[in-house]
Amino acid sequence: MSPDEFDKLVQGAYGRIPSRFRGRLKNVAMLVEAEPSAAQLAEAGVGPGGTLLGLYQGRPLTQRSVFESFAMPDRITIFQGPHERLAHGEAHLKRMVEDTVWHEVAHYFGMDERQVRAAERRRAGAARRAR
Repeated sequence: MSPDEFDKLVQGAYGRIPSRFRGRLKNVAMLVEAEPSAAQLAEAGVGPGGTLLGLYQGRPLTQRSVFESFAMPDRITIFQGPHERLAHGEAHLKRMVEDTVWHEVAHYFGMDERQVRAAERRRAGAARRAR
């Protein structure tokens, strides 16, 4: 898939985040990169042979103060290569990208990895029940 096509998948996934959450995302840069760097893998605690689908870098909303001055934008990076290698077709790729965007946005809102995984299980269960 071309980088432009993958960018559109990420944009679409971002657009499917409910507006009540999207409206609270402030000063966040959404980036797409081909592959995670060695530094990004290390930062995320990914060991040898592991991979990374997305990465949130910043200060979660729950740790901020109204008295803080200007801050650089937080970053959410979505990695194209790992998604494409793990996907079992176009529909699966689209769903994986959506899940990854949700996952990283949850970190922005202050959820740690355990909380994000629990929320993902609840979201997946709700999606199955809706079908």
